Amino acid sequence: MRFARSKRGLRLKTVDSCFQDLKESRLVEETFTVDEVSEVLNGLQSVVHSEVESELINTAYTNVLLLRQLFSQAEKWYLKLQTDISELENRELLEQVAEFEKAEFTSSNKKSIIDSMKPKLAPLHEGGAAELLNKEIVRLQEENERLKSRLKTIESQATNALDEKSKLERALQDLQLEQGNQKDFINAQDLSDLGNTVAALKSEFQKTLNDQTENQKSLEENLATAKHDLLRVQEQLSMAEKELEKKFQQTAAYRNMKEILTKKNDQIKDLRKRLANCRRNHPTHPHQALKESDLYHSGDFR
Repeated sequence: MRFARSKRGLRLKTVDSCFQDLKESRLVEETFTVDEVSEVLNGLQSVVHSEVESELINTAYTNVLLLRQLFSQAEKWYLKLQTDISELENRELLEQVAEFEKAEFTSSNKKSIIDSMKPKLAPLHEGGAAELLNKEIVRLQEENERLKSRLKTIESQATNALDEKSKLERALQDLQLEQGNQKDFINAQDLSDLGNTVAALKSEFQKTLNDQTENQKSLEENLATAKHDLLRVQEQLSMAEKELEKKFQQTAAYRNMKEILTKKNDQIKDLRKRLANCRRNHPTHPHQALKESDLYHSGDFR
């Protein structure tokens, strides 16, 4: 309505300017003939006709472009539109439009009052599938906005996650590189320490082996010396025993003891023979038999 009102105002000013130009250019004399008046009016008619025709054509074309936009949107949403040309000449609706325009475009001094009391055009009769379709369109638009907002949130989260992942990967690479350097340094240091330890152990083992070899040689020498000393002592002891026995046999006591023992042994042998004969000739009686233990009071105890 604002656009049509502004265009209409421009065209009316054009028509007014046509009459004003005519007054200033042709009406300079006090009297005119019929032919002159007819000529002036014909010229004015041509100019006004051209302006009005141009305005009507422009208005029609403008309405066509407006309807084209609406039809394109309806086609996009697969809507089926129905029009009633007779409604375009409905005087009651046209008067409502006129009242709406009058109330909408009054002076700015009364604008606040009009805003609270201005009439609104009655909506076209909608119902059934059209109303449900409009509600579905509104719902889908709201859902689309929610999905767009959610998509932006998810994209932001994904971007943050990728940045965090990149940071973690860089930190992991730095850590692996640092660990690799430390590992190389530790391996080199461990190898050096291990080499020193092996060398020290080898030197100590060689020293211990040399000491054990010397100790073994010393022990073998000491053992050989001890064996020689033992043989020599044993030989000396044997010689001493023989010498002692020889000396003892040469003494008078030994000879007397030997003679006494020889006599005693002979007596024991004789008594045993007599005891054996008695046992054969007489039965054994505890009071008559000769006790063998009596022989040991004067016999040989060897």
